[in-house]
Amino acid sequence: MPILALESSCDETAAAICTPDGTLLASRISSQADIHRLYGGVVPEVASRNHILHVRPLVEEVLAEAGLRLSEIAAFAATSGPGLVSSLLIGTSMAKALAVAENKPFLAVNHMEGHLLSPFMAGNGPVRPSIALIVSGGHTMLVQVRAVGDYILLGRTRDDAAGEAFDKVAKMIGLPYPGGPEIDKQARLGDPHAYTFPRSFMDGQSLEFSFSGLKTAVLYELPKLDLENPVVLANVCASVQEAITGVLVEKLILAAHQTGETLLTVSGGVSCNRGLREKLTTRCEKEGLTLLLARPDLCTDNAGMIAFAAAQRFQLGHTSPLEADVDPNLSLV
Repeated sequence: MPILALESSCDETAAAICTPDGTLLASRISSQADIHRLYGGVVPEVASRNHILHVRPLVEEVLAEAGLRLSEIAAFAATSGPGLVSSLLIGTSMAKALAVAENKPFLAVNHMEGHLLSPFMAGNGPVRPSIALIVSGGHTMLVQVRAVGDYILLGRTRDDAAGEAFDKVAKMIGLPYPGGPEIDKQARLGDPHAYTFPRSFMDGQSLEFSFSGLKTAVLYELPKLDLENPVVLANVCASVQEAITGVLVEKLILAAHQTGETLLTVSGGVSCNRGLREKLTTRCEKEGLTLLLARPDLCTDNAGMIAFAAAQRFQLGHTSPLEADVDPNLSLV
């Protein structure tokens, strides 16, 4: 019962075919990073135009890779939100057209549910009760998973997401877009304790996040620094990464203690961060907790996770009307 899904919520055009057990039969991504790097960020009109150019070839490629015909696809799915409206419309329109042409069901999928369930792919299923940390460019949240479609929001960022903090700090200190991976690269060479940056909401039992204070602290520190010195640059990056990842790890462990759950999952683009993965692995081993990290190729925006989420819903009998609209502010819970 393969599901073909499309992802076009921002600047990546992606198509994938996945089975309900999380086996990816095919997955392709057309990245626009080099295009948007020229502007220092994503330009919505440019993104949508490039989605139009790449979506059909990607569908043809994944079908060929999986050795399947359109008639053999059980249902078609696409990200319906959150994201950029002009981008979301491309993927959903294509998926709906395929569903109509093949007289098959259509499923509108929440992008964040794709991230949420992605750690259960690649042999880690089935989906089961857990505490999830979703940490990406635009979102940082803790979610209690009780079953597919049964989620409780435990905490989220009050301002900037962790990924935004990484990218904005990177831009301040002159690193290229996207900034998160660049900071991670520099951090490997630096001292994470060279500078002390603020860590908000760390007192008490709060599961909320805030990273705007850290960003401001870096801004005020910059006039004192010689960023032309590679040692100084590496130390700043390492210290920023230490502050952000430290908060993420502590909040996730706190959520586990508060709920009594022993299975923790982490997903989203920022979960590719080497420092974060190392901290999480070490801390969970110390606490006796089980950790599922989404596979790196399933962390950034991809259609594999959308197909998997759609397959889980489809198994439960869920489908979406063709009239279903996109929602740039679609919430997970």
